[in-house]
Amino acid sequence: MSFTAILRKSASAATPLASRLVRVGQRDYHSALKRQVNLPRKSPFFVPFLQRYCSAATETPRPSSTESLLRVIESEIKDAQENDDNDRVEEIPKDFPFKIDDNAGQQTVILTREYEGELVKVEVHMPDFVTGEENDVDDDKEQPVQSSIPLVVTVSKKSGTCLQFNCVAYADEITIDSISIGAPETSEDEMAFDGPNFHDLDENLKKGFHKYLEIRGIKASTTNFLHEYMINKDSREYMGWLSNLKQFIEA
Repeated sequence: MSFTAILRKSASAATPLASRLVRVGQRDYHSALKRQVNLPRKSPFFVPFLQRYCSAATETPRPSSTESLLRVIESEIKDAQENDDNDRVEEIPKDFPFKIDDNAGQQTVILTREYEGELVKVEVHMPDFVTGEENDVDDDKEQPVQSSIPLVVTVSKKSGTCLQFNCVAYADEITIDSISIGAPETSEDEMAFDGPNFHDLDENLKKGFHKYLEIRGIKASTTNFLHEYMINKDSREYMGWLSNLKQFIEA
């Protein structure tokens, strides 16, 4: 018998034996796995569990740094849920003169109203928080937290001309930083003159502008409500940001 014929005969004889060994190995593996998890083979949970078990064995493990980051994010979410009133709905005062346009995920809230043919628009920004005085060196005393909210108030005429005020609202106080006049023919690339420093204006002129804003709804009762509203919005947006961050890291 030739050497080639001997090889063909040996290979043909080994093939059934190899097939039997594979089948036996598979039976032993599944049998051992069934005994390990104590699930009957006819159980509806056995096949899904087997799929998860096998896929988990082939998955690439997530780096430990990612797991650590996820734990920190989850802890921060838990703390925020326990300490903040994220789900609280603010009750709008009956005399609040503005319509509120608040979109989730946005840094600002837009207020609008009409007053004697004018359109009054207020862009309310997220609050700034200050603890005590910057030059206060007494660290033993806990300083109260004060908040302020930047406002951009635009009063527009039907002709398109507008008056814009850059303001900051504190507790029971509104300050004006600058005033500028906009014309409808002014392009976005052109810089409008902001006028002189508001604090350098004549006292009567400053009082007149504060009164001008007050009768259009920019007053302490309005901004005090906005303080609470924007602080709660800041908490909600932070929670949303954490949740989106967690979803991204987990993906």
